[in-house]
Amino acid sequence: MVFKTSDNPRHANSWYAASAGDRKVRPALDGEISADVCVIGAGFTGISAALELAERGYSVVVLEAERIGFGASGRNGGQIVNGYSRDLETIARRYGQEKAIELGKMSLEGGEIIRTRVTKYGIDCDLVHGGFFAAFTEKQIREMEVHKDQWEKHGHAGLEMVAKRDVGKYVKTDRYAGGMIDKLGGHIHPLNLVLGEAAALENLGGRIFEGSRVVDLDLSETPVVRTAKGSVRASYVLVCGNAYLAPLLPEVHGRMMPVSSQVMTTEPLDPALIETLLPANYCVEDANYILDYYRRTSDNRLLYGGGIGYGGHDPKDLTGIIRPNMLKTFPQLKNVNIDYAWSGNFALTLTRIPHMGRLSDKVYFSHGDSGHGVTTTHLLGKILGEAVAGHAERFDIWASLPNLPFPGGKTLRVPLTVLGAWWYGLRDKLGL
Repeated sequence: MVFKTSDNPRHANSWYAASAGDRKVRPALDGEISADVCVIGAGFTGISAALELAERGYSVVVLEAERIGFGASGRNGGQIVNGYSRDLETIARRYGQEKAIELGKMSLEGGEIIRTRVTKYGIDCDLVHGGFFAAFTEKQIREMEVHKDQWEKHGHAGLEMVAKRDVGKYVKTDRYAGGMIDKLGGHIHPLNLVLGEAAALENLGGRIFEGSRVVDLDLSETPVVRTAKGSVRASYVLVCGNAYLAPLLPEVHGRMMPVSSQVMTTEPLDPALIETLLPANYCVEDANYILDYYRRTSDNRLLYGGGIGYGGHDPKDLTGIIRPNMLKTFPQLKNVNIDYAWSGNFALTLTRIPHMGRLSDKVYFSHGDSGHGVTTTHLLGKILGEAVAGHAERFDIWASLPNLPFPGGKTLRVPLTVLGAWWYGLRDKLGL
């Protein structure tokens, strides 16, 4: 299959790169400079933290190995999904009710940060409100009802269960037994979002250097971050490289696994057809362990994602899994062309809970949003900024959560995780 090309240097060949509103290439760092804060990584976490600090009056430098939004921040499904990769009941069971209450207080904040910044800075990123969680089985419906009750205890009043007879209001397919809508969910063009936030940062005096891979980090009292052609001396350093951090700082990236997911977009569809398929223009994700997710784009394409590759390896056939799944959902698209297909890595932790911490008194890190990154990165980026500004209470809550190494070490962590995923995938197929 021949796909279109984005013609956007050093980005994945994605529809996002092809339709990006800002294609400006920032210069690489050349020489020695200083700043209050140096941020490593220009994805959602890094840019969110940098913007929070610039708003507080700090001088900020961001170093990016490739381009702004090069990683998962510019390749994901573009869905605003509230909460974390593990529900609050699981968090309470693992870490105690007090921690669950504190994380529950923050669980809607990431989406609110996005909406506020889009309005405040006039970011053109196709923001649309509303999300639909689709259930295949009665068991999944019962689980959604439990999650809805949990959410409501933590103040989330935007959820409504959807009976099978009403599924067609959100998605025109016979696959689902029901579902749940989240009025505080939604979808965006993620690359344009992070580019818009980056522009806001620059307007506040922040500096962003692309093509500036960090090769060394001095953890002394006044940290120094070095690239091939320059260095930044800073009072604080924030490490936000996530799945693309390796080989820097093995003590951080060794506690996460890169995992790939595949996304594709159809050619532009007739507006009447795409309106029929997704009449409410909500984004959709299903409730399977290895889930599918999809939505409409601003130019009437269907953007469809799914599949998973533990270890971060791209499949030879990018559409081999997700196109058949798309046709199960919408068989009427069997003759539609696929214009773009791409893959990207997110960082998975063993606990599926983000990992935050300190490498020294002046060097903080955050990674491992485990598939719920669009909202969580914005929250945790803000929390990193708060910590630098001397308000580390929320940072310390996250940093106190245990983070465990994957069993089997680097050699066996992938096959053992694949085995676990196979088991949960089998349970989905059998309806267990």
